[in-house]
Amino acid sequence: MALSDPIKARPAFNRQTLLILSAAVILSAAMGIRQTFGLFVEPFSLDRGLPVTLIAFAIAVHNLVWGAAQPFAGAAADRYGSAPVVAFGAAMFALGLGIAAMAPSEIMLVLGLGVLVGIGISCTAFGVVLTAVGRETAPEKRSIAMGIASAGGSFGQVAMVPLAQVVSEYSGLSTALVVLALVMLAAAPFGLFLDGRPRLAAAEKEEAALPLKVALEQALGHRGYCLLTLGFFTCGFQLAFIATHLPGYLSLCHMPSGTGAKALALIGLFNMAGSWACGWLGGRYRQQHVLGWLYLIRGVAIAAFFLAPKSDISVTLFAAVMGLTWLGTVPLTSGLVAKVFGVRHLGTLFGICFLSHQIGSFLGAWLGGLTFDLTGSYTLVWWATALASLMAAALHFPINDTPQTAMASGRA
Repeated sequence: MALSDPIKARPAFNRQTLLILSAAVILSAAMGIRQTFGLFVEPFSLDRGLPVTLIAFAIAVHNLVWGAAQPFAGAAADRYGSAPVVAFGAAMFALGLGIAAMAPSEIMLVLGLGVLVGIGISCTAFGVVLTAVGRETAPEKRSIAMGIASAGGSFGQVAMVPLAQVVSEYSGLSTALVVLALVMLAAAPFGLFLDGRPRLAAAEKEEAALPLKVALEQALGHRGYCLLTLGFFTCGFQLAFIATHLPGYLSLCHMPSGTGAKALALIGLFNMAGSWACGWLGGRYRQQHVLGWLYLIRGVAIAAFFLAPKSDISVTLFAAVMGLTWLGTVPLTSGLVAKVFGVRHLGTLFGICFLSHQIGSFLGAWLGGLTFDLTGSYTLVWWATALASLMAAALHFPINDTPQTAMASGRA
């Protein structure tokens, strides 16, 4: 009997490993492509004569559509599985990039880069892919598994930015967008490995039977869930502003051409370590406390970078610190939702929480461009981005992470 245990355990181990690797591939494609959008702001403006405000608005729209569509994409994955949702999303993502590549008008740019890409990424990013990892993983290993998947997904941020930069320089903006669309389509088949659907343990049967309406009522009436949702707004605002406007800001600071692409790639590189570390920390410490410290560190880094003289060293240090804190919020936030409310409706509940994140992303991308067009400077948004971290930290530290089942038992 003792010899048979490892043999029985091996298929489960292999399936879970394949699940995490597949999630990492899909996240690499989706998040890596999204990370390149800041590189296209200047080419769209110079080559097609479009105002920076409009380009920033198109990028902001995809963030807003992403957030609005995320609860529905998560609910579809909860009910039908992740594979069909990922396939649909990859098709929409690629179509949006193709339309942006050939966009003859401002409306088509907003439709492609904004609406269709937003729908596509809602089906191929965290709310569908990462929650699939959460459903398949034991509670004690859930945070680290999500962290590993997020870390692997960060590889795309390292690879896609240089790829887009090189193709854009040698073959033009349109060709670069078409190449990125093909990469997204190539990642879609990995969605087939996300749906293992393990049997629920006896302790989870009650959770599995919980109707969605009841789960939503519990979450929306939970003070900690509301605080977590509000705090996630800051993450979206900060990341979208930096990813969209950092290359342009560095150009204004007379940094060499390509510094912006290098900074975005470094953020992706250090995000690999940061996502893993945040997942590891979330498995050992209270996740809301890790989130609070993460936001404080991020805020100090943003303020210090803005005030410091711009050089290769300051840009590299800023990219490293931001990378270490970049997407570590996602496994921590989704893990905290799973801890409190379980995994049966994780895609839906995290999707609602993520909507707040994407409203912040919309404002971060759009207000950055609007402020620059109105004032010729990004100063106001840099300070708002730094100060928002204080608000986020204050919201996260007091969150009660007691599971809802335990709270219900205590009331009974």
